[in-house]
Amino acid sequence: MTMAGCRTDNEVGRMPRVAIVGGGPGGLFTAWHLEQLAPVPLQLTIFEAASRLGGKVLTPAFSGAPVHYEAGAAEFYDYSPIDEDPLRTLVESLGLPTVGLAGASVHIAGRPIANIDDIRDAFGPDAHRDLLAFDTWARSAMTPREFYESGTDETASAVPGGRFDAALAAIASQDIRHYLEAMIHSDLATPPPTTTAAYGLQNYLMNDPAYMRLYCIAGGNEQLITALATRLAATVRLATRVVSIGAGTEASLRLTTVQDGQEEAGEFDVVVLALPMDALTQLSFTDDQLTAAMQRHIAHHDHPAHYLRITVLLDRPIGSAAGDDGYLMLDAFGGCCLYVESGREPDARHGVLGWLLGGAVAAEMADLPDGELVSAALRSLPEAFATCRDHVLEARVHRWIGAVNAVPGGWQPLPQDRRHRPAIASHPELFVVGDYLYDSTLNGVLDSAEYVAGWVAAELTGTDGDAS
Repeated sequence: MTMAGCRTDNEVGRMPRVAIVGGGPGGLFTAWHLEQLAPVPLQLTIFEAASRLGGKVLTPAFSGAPVHYEAGAAEFYDYSPIDEDPLRTLVESLGLPTVGLAGASVHIAGRPIANIDDIRDAFGPDAHRDLLAFDTWARSAMTPREFYESGTDETASAVPGGRFDAALAAIASQDIRHYLEAMIHSDLATPPPTTTAAYGLQNYLMNDPAYMRLYCIAGGNEQLITALATRLAATVRLATRVVSIGAGTEASLRLTTVQDGQEEAGEFDVVVLALPMDALTQLSFTDDQLTAAMQRHIAHHDHPAHYLRITVLLDRPIGSAAGDDGYLMLDAFGGCCLYVESGREPDARHGVLGWLLGGAVAAEMADLPDGELVSAALRSLPEAFATCRDHVLEARVHRWIGAVNAVPGGWQPLPQDRRHRPAIASHPELFVVGDYLYDSTLNGVLDSAEYVAGWVAAELTGTDGDAS
């Protein structure tokens, strides 16, 4: 691929000016890789509208005890059983300790189902046979290699198309359809009718260690954000909102920002938009060609999905009767995940339980008062956790409405270059990074950031070639 060039240090007699709009994982990942890869020093500025970095990676503490919990991204995906995992490599290179996560059980109407024998006992031999048939089809339809490469140009046509509800409709047993929906609904954040078959299969197969493993950072996932931020040379401007972007002078882009009510404008040789879709839609583009290009980009990718996180602090550790899984799936709320977060800390003196609700249910319940949400969550607890209801010290609710994106049935991913450079003909200085360009995971946004950083670095070098 021939790359239209950004201006280099030698061409302008100064350091290239690079703006990254967004201080969440996408912005920090991009800055990190740019500083590692750029052949010349950069004048790199990160603009973040909030008063903190990290976006959906958030690990606050309760007020009643020095105990942290995950309010946003609860786990990372580990693809290293298949091939190199850039996120796992980054976490390890930063010296961050990790804890593996496992969860085998799905609770249907209060009954735990942890293995295939439980399926037979609960639903009978016909249902058991239907699940085995679906499992066989799923593994043949998406191999571990295709799972690993999902979302890339190479596998765009190699995995099943259509909607996930069509795949489920082929299953005769209603019990198995319900079981599968409960198993994966919170990860999808959307119901099967609005999800691609491929994305549904990914979320089913992620429960198999041959495809993927789960882990978290001991002591809190936000340590990843802190570790990156402390190692960056970039200038970070918090509480600074970018309100408009347009053409500058001599192949640059002009950014208008607002901080403390004061408006300011600046020009940059490269601009990277590392924003969630809901924030991206709020930007104003002052150039007609740029406006049209970004409208096309947003129209293709804007499929909002929703999460609610409900977390409770208990005055004692969770008893052994609850098992030692890091999470379990419940059929409450259309399918939700219950995290046993205190299990991430072996010497925990308090118990911590966290619910992840996804999709339309999360959107419908988001306006309920915190107390009602907490009460509903506690009522959903399986029998093994029933005594926890009497030991709640504190509860927190975090609403992530429109903060992630779905992968709707029939949706086709754009080629990598079109995803990341939506206005290449008129404004080659503009790049886009986002988890929504892949699968709305931290792994996906790192892939996106690496792609853009490699592309920008190649252009600063003045070479032609593939940015990947």
